[in-house]
Amino acid sequence: MGVLQHVQHQISALNDLIKINNDRVAGYQKAIEATDEAGLNLLFNEYIDQSKNYVNEIRDYIHLLGGDPTEGTSLSGKFYHAWMDVKSVFVSKDNHSILSDCEYGEDIAKKAYRAALDDKELIWEDDQVVVLLNNHLEGLKKAHGAVKSLRDTVNA
Repeated sequence: MGVLQHVQHQISALNDLIKINNDRVAGYQKAIEATDEAGLNLLFNEYIDQSKNYVNEIRDYIHLLGGDPTEGTSLSGKFYHAWMDVKSVFVSKDNHSILSDCEYGEDIAKKAYRAALDDKELIWEDDQVVVLLNNHLEGLKKAHGAVKSLRDTVNA
């Protein structure tokens, strides 16, 4: 793989992470609409802000690589959110199911970061981006743990 192809592959992978974070923001916005519990809404807003910060940090790095950051969500995220909209029409959402959906979203985000960090074709030559992505992954792991713990304490 040539240098230009290598850089384009990095930009593509980073844009995928932007999309995953945008999916995460949309998912937590839907979760806020589905519950009126102030404590959960505060937590969900915190995770929205977290993903927006991640997106800004990734965008900055894409600019350093000479690329153009994406603005959208992933195709799978669009399908997931459309399914959530349909599901919510038929099923009244309780906090347990909302938190279960959020945990599922966190699983997807963690897998996407892990895939980017483990991709053998992506040789992250800049330690700065590896540290950045690992920090994001650690934040996602903490969020996943918090959501899972809350879900487990809520009566279904």
